[in-house]
Amino acid sequence: MSQHLAIRWTIVPGTAPRPLINCNRCGTVKAYRCSGKFRVNANGKRIDVWLIYRCIDCDNSWNFGIFERCNRRDIEPTLLAALESNDPALARRHAFDVVALRNQVGRIEEFSDVAVRKQRLSDKGESATVLEIRLALEMPTSLRLDRLLATELDISRSRLQALEEKRLLVVVADGAKALRKPARDGSTVRIDLAGELDNAEIISAAGG
Repeated sequence: MSQHLAIRWTIVPGTAPRPLINCNRCGTVKAYRCSGKFRVNANGKRIDVWLIYRCIDCDNSWNFGIFERCNRRDIEPTLLAALESNDPALARRHAFDVVALRNQVGRIEEFSDVAVRKQRLSDKGESATVLEIRLALEMPTSLRLDRLLATELDISRSRLQALEEKRLLVVVADGAKALRKPARDGSTVRIDLAGELDNAEIISAAGG
């Protein structure tokens, strides 16, 4: 009978996406970094809010629109206070909003650096033969799932592919070629390690 070990990996991206903008000071397209600061402009009952970005070379500013001509009554007081105080968690959440950034500028530069926090969810440890990894992403990342698994389990991507071809590795409900796509929040990876000689080493690297 197989011994099952479940582990949650919480993925924390390191570097926020950078919009690529035609900088009027540099005279060419440049990457802009998030400053972590909001600009709140009130005009009567209407409020505009932007997240301020800076050119990585000349520090020229660009404003990423969060609210435009919004009625003050439509913004929760706690949210408005967080915007006005440059709440770091709120700024980080907007800085990682890839969809909104693309909608405003079209082109962005993404990064794949992450930190991984591992938490064992079941009692089985080194004796386990089936490893289940449940992914929880704090923010979206462009890091491919196979790269994440290869790095954290200390095995090659070609070996991961071979395990997948033998149906010993399955990405539950994520469709075809999930290994070659960015890691997704809520994904579950199951690996049958019963026939692997380095079973214990892989389990240990996974967080077991």
